[in-house]
Amino acid sequence: MTAGVFSVPRKLRLQGGPLSLVEAFDPRANSIGFLRWLMAFLVIFSHAGPIAGFYGGHDLGVQISSEQSIGGVAVAGFFFFSGFLIARSRMGSSTIWRYLWRRCLRIFPAFWATLLLVVLVFAPIAWWHTTGSIAGYWGVNYESPLTYFSNNMWLDLGQRNIAGMGAELPYAQLHGGYDWNGSAWTLRYEFLAYIIVAILGLFGALANRMVGGIFCAVILGLNAMQWSGAATLWSVNPIFSDPFLLMFLAPFCFGVLFTLFGDKIPVDDRLAIGALIFSALTYAYGGWNVIGQFGFLYFLMWFAVRGRITNWEKHGDFSYGIYITAWPVMTLGAFFGLQDYGWAVYHVVVIVATHVLAYLSWHLIESPAMSLKNWTPRFLERGIARMRPATTFLREELVNVDYSSTPYASRMRKQRQSAEGQS
Repeated sequence: MTAGVFSVPRKLRLQGGPLSLVEAFDPRANSIGFLRWLMAFLVIFSHAGPIAGFYGGHDLGVQISSEQSIGGVAVAGFFFFSGFLIARSRMGSSTIWRYLWRRCLRIFPAFWATLLLVVLVFAPIAWWHTTGSIAGYWGVNYESPLTYFSNNMWLDLGQRNIAGMGAELPYAQLHGGYDWNGSAWTLRYEFLAYIIVAILGLFGALANRMVGGIFCAVILGLNAMQWSGAATLWSVNPIFSDPFLLMFLAPFCFGVLFTLFGDKIPVDDRLAIGALIFSALTYAYGGWNVIGQFGFLYFLMWFAVRGRITNWEKHGDFSYGIYITAWPVMTLGAFFGLQDYGWAVYHVVVIVATHVLAYLSWHLIESPAMSLKNWTPRFLERGIARMRPATTFLREELVNVDYSSTPYASRMRKQRQSAEGQS
């Protein structure tokens, strides 16, 4: 079975036990695509509470858990799989710049398209429906549509609403908020996690899994301290005054650990069921953020290997498109009173509309953007070519291949071993 960068001899199988993740995971035949779609679907159900007024006006799940909504559970799953897959990508042969370029292509084009969809289509329709005319929309000074894109394009959402609309919607009535895309705020943490992985790879922390493991363990420990109340971390460093930082980094780093220590993690049916039961108990009775979520995340990885729903993405990967367009679709629906037709009709309309947009997003924006992952502008190619003699000289002089974890050192060691084998 192919395991990509995780290939290990069969003799490393866990002592007479079940297959390890390295042995069991097939990067070309797994259920991660289905699970990410399912989690995007769960986010829609969860957000129907505050946006449409269902579930008492609150996110689905908070009626049971005091720590996390179902949408929050799904987002933890997103970050977990991102950590697992992104760490694998960073451990490949690409440079840090190529890695970051690919991460930008994955996040920004579709997000920018969604911002434009809102400001050019959804918000004008809502304005027309509210005022009876499109007149005045572009001339609004407060929360201007002319600044909506520029204020949000770099993931730090500086303008949530447009033209002060939405005061009559359930979300505003119940929570006093106005927001055209209330899901997109998590993307900033996602990209921050990408940057952290880039830095870990740059300094060899992913090549030396003990170093990377220690870093991730520290993040998990700090997260446990934050949510257990064992320490007031914000007094140690102001960066921890944002509780969502560790909340999202913890599942992401847990996914990185599954990359680094895949040969030590068993894919065990009984362990997976026990982990799911344990996580459900912590969700209902406390401890989810501290420890329970990790049982759920192990179950997700088990299902990704054992579920074998391998053809789910044959028409495209819609999970990201669903995630970034569902809230705008639900908000536009609320302007037209879609929630008044009942829970079932509301969800059918939202799900169908969101999937249509996600399909278009994948085929018109996301997939074409990712086709540029190996593209380099000509001016940059010329610059790199001119600098290559100098950079090659410096690399050869400064890098000792016996003590370096860089891709260059790895290639040199393989070449040396190949030459020694032939001789």
